[in-house]
Amino acid sequence: MSSERIRELMAELRKETAAARMDAETEAALRQLDTDIHRLLDPGQETPESEPLIERARQLEADFAAKHPVFEGFMREVVDALVKIGV
Repeated sequence: MSSERIRELMAELRKETAAARMDAETEAALRQLDTDIHRLLDPGQETPESEPLIERARQLEADFAAKHPVFEGFMREVVDALVKIGV
């Protein structure tokens, strides 16, 4: 899976979650993860440590499963894609 697909998934997730009522902590976690993923995928950018990034993505997936199950599938795809590119 390419980094372009990860960008597409994150864009889709942002679009879908824009109208959702999420708590401030979940919104902040999603924004930070999105920022860190874009840094990771853009050459020349300072990249976050990948292990904490994947851990945060998995935690967000679990949060979505509990609080916003509609978005869990998106996060699962993002996590799978990150693992496939070696994060």
